[in-house]
Amino acid sequence: MSQIQIVPVAGRIGAEICGVKLSADLPHEVAEAIREAWRKYKVIFFRGQDHLDNASQEALASLFGDGVAHPTVPVAADSRFILELDSHRGGRANSWHTDVTFDVAYPKASILRAIIVPEAGGDTVWANTATAYADLPPNLKVLADKLWAIHTNDYDYAAFYQDPDEHQRSGYREVFRRTVYETRHPVVHVHPETGERNLLLGHFIKRFEGLNASDSAQLFSVLQNHVIRLENTVRWRWQAGDVAIWDNRATQHYAINDYGDAHRVMRRVTVDGDVPVSVDGELSRSLSVTPRNAEAANGTNGATAELNVAA
Repeated sequence: MSQIQIVPVAGRIGAEICGVKLSADLPHEVAEAIREAWRKYKVIFFRGQDHLDNASQEALASLFGDGVAHPTVPVAADSRFILELDSHRGGRANSWHTDVTFDVAYPKASILRAIIVPEAGGDTVWANTATAYADLPPNLKVLADKLWAIHTNDYDYAAFYQDPDEHQRSGYREVFRRTVYETRHPVVHVHPETGERNLLLGHFIKRFEGLNASDSAQLFSVLQNHVIRLENTVRWRWQAGDVAIWDNRATQHYAINDYGDAHRVMRRVTVDGDVPVSVDGELSRSLSVTPRNAEAANGTNGATAELNVAA
């Protein structure tokens, strides 16, 4: 244990862990120290993990649970459940989100490995959704505790791209939405390990239950702005071989699209999660899972995202 150094990166979120060569067979005390830091700091960073390949990155999932493939995007070549984010193939997600919240039991953890990084730009920013909730004014907490939101993967992609390549974006969008999910989640959920209350928002929200699109958009802006205050964030400058592991139940993140035509390739593993629980003990639930070819046969357009939530 003496070789491990845990160095906070920002005041409320994020720590770099030094002195560890990541693998699935770390000593128990080292693995537990990593998990404890992950719970405490929400996102942890490791430099110089160039020894990892697809198989060993997938094996890292076992430190946190069971690896799981993305529900709609095909896995990377020679992998079981790696999602490759290649900027030359539409893999840019420059908007605030928590991974895959359109699924009812969205991932508990994400493990991201940098393969190719731009000389400048392409940083990722994470936000702490627990401190965001804790800082809400009391009356806004009361409101948020009672709110439920509908999440979907069928949303306005154009809102999240600066100077996009339309053909590239359209192709990635159609793959991402080949099955349309709608799920009902509490806006405030109780973290199953820490007991903290977290705001569950991000760009997959379609609307708040019981509110129209206009009211939903305005209320979303109020709550989301509490999440992404600079005081709640940490920003990471990537180097090839870096690994970031975050608690997907307690964070949002934003991959900054400021590197133009430069190439950026990241590979992500996610770990299967639990169904969120509201402050009143009610579970999230799936509303619909609809293959798009079925929509076409029925003559419908599927779910239509109603919020422009680019941050």
